[in-house]
Amino acid sequence: MNNTRWIYKENNINQELRELNLDKDILNILINRKIDSKEKISHFFDNSMASLQSPFLLKDVEKTINRILTAIENKEKIYIYGDYDVDGITSTSISYLALKELKANIHYYIPLRDEGYGLNNEALSQIRNEGGTLVISVDCGISSIKEANHAKEIGIDLVITDHHEITGELPDAYAIINPKLKDQEYSFPYLAGCGTVYLLLLALYDRLGRKTEMYKYVDIAAIGTIADIVPLVEENRTLSKNGLEKLKNTENIGLSTLLPLIFEDYKNHEYNSYDVGFLIAPIFNAAGRLEDAKRAVELFVTPSKEIAHTIALKLIEQNNERKELQKDILEAVEKDISIRDLQEKHVIVSASSEFHHGVIGIVASKLSNSQKKPAFIFSIHNDIAKGSARANANINLYDVITKASHLLLGYGGHKNAAGLSLVASNLEEFKTIINKELENSKEDLHIEPITLGELDVSSVDLEFLSIIESFEPYGLENHRPIFKISNTTLVKYDLIGKDKNHLKLTLNSDGLIFEALKFNDSNTNISKNLDLIVSVSKNEFRGEVTPQFLIQD
Repeated sequence: MNNTRWIYKENNINQELRELNLDKDILNILINRKIDSKEKISHFFDNSMASLQSPFLLKDVEKTINRILTAIENKEKIYIYGDYDVDGITSTSISYLALKELKANIHYYIPLRDEGYGLNNEALSQIRNEGGTLVISVDCGISSIKEANHAKEIGIDLVITDHHEITGELPDAYAIINPKLKDQEYSFPYLAGCGTVYLLLLALYDRLGRKTEMYKYVDIAAIGTIADIVPLVEENRTLSKNGLEKLKNTENIGLSTLLPLIFEDYKNHEYNSYDVGFLIAPIFNAAGRLEDAKRAVELFVTPSKEIAHTIALKLIEQNNERKELQKDILEAVEKDISIRDLQEKHVIVSASSEFHHGVIGIVASKLSNSQKKPAFIFSIHNDIAKGSARANANINLYDVITKASHLLLGYGGHKNAAGLSLVASNLEEFKTIINKELENSKEDLHIEPITLGELDVSSVDLEFLSIIESFEPYGLENHRPIFKISNTTLVKYDLIGKDKNHLKLTLNSDGLIFEALKFNDSNTNISKNLDLIVSVSKNEFRGEVTPQFLIQD
């Protein structure tokens, strides 16, 4: 694994944790992730929906529930105001379905990408003209000061549900639900937008004595949570784990129509975060990137199998178009990098009027991963550069961008993903500022640090492998467990695969012979004595289950 800094850390395991009868190598991984008490470990492996914190601990949940129930009773028009990414699409869909089931007069609005992210006054005025009196924003709104004032002026009660960073004064809204608000008892700040509104609706259904009925929407919440690349720990892990299990027997007509078009054995498929992040979510994302995100919401909310099938085929077609656009832009930026010799810079910045603004975020993500540095890709239209930024490791993009905020027309996002816009003529100055900021950073910008512990090969049995499997779903801050195996001796090696481009090593560890694989590596110049960095998984062949050691370094 190139440009990875492996941090070996062996912990002292106290008597309380030893009583859990978990393998010491498993305990060491958990402690390294700050899952270091009986209570935390129990919650990590429990992950039932009942283990979620009470949503009533979120500020303004009670107030919002009362307002929604009044609106339902008075048959007021309620509008869900969403966003055009997967988090926004799933947030809108969950809200629409859950409130429709409560007989609400429910509608939704998602801006086109050309309208820009978040609330806008024209849309709010349109909603009011159509009779809307209650607007619930999902995955947006926390920085909408002017829009909240406008909503109030025209007679709309605005409830903001959002999860983005709070950088200044709060909007003057009827209610604000955000896990990052400081003055509340709720203690997990990293929910996605769909997780935030899911908890609101869970509280609403709980109030009505129907709490478990909300569980049928957890598969939609999982898709949005995983797609938004929030840390897959605690509440996010609970929603994602339960949602992935629910996908096999989804009650959503749109999903049950789409999944067979992606997975052959969709009923028995063991869904994981890779399936969502790279196969399912991009199909929904393509609608908002290339045309209209409302088409993706329609797939989730339609009661018609026929309509769902038509929409699903169209979304897949759009996703294939998105892949071609993405490929063209990626090749153009890579060419730009080689021509302008950006390798020595601390950041990649590339802009063009030829770049489709709907796919630049994906390109930025791929470049950040391949080049091991932050990537800013801009699409220029009418002298305005709209950009998407991605970064890995310890970089906080939001903080970096703030240093150039005087040049920006608008910006927002998370630690590792952000969006921004500026006048195109200011791009060079912007680039200079962020390069200087990253150059002066004390963080290791180019290397992803992964903490690991020692592994005793003899301890890897079926129980060990089952516990490793229970760490899933993998994602940000919950990566696949990685271990160090020290002092192995090479017995022999083989090149395997159709093209003989994978290494299979036979190794000796304290007299125990085992095999390990290293994919896409045909270098046979191997030392006799090796320390290995490995992940461990189950290998099932002809009904027999054995450990599979995959070499990372």
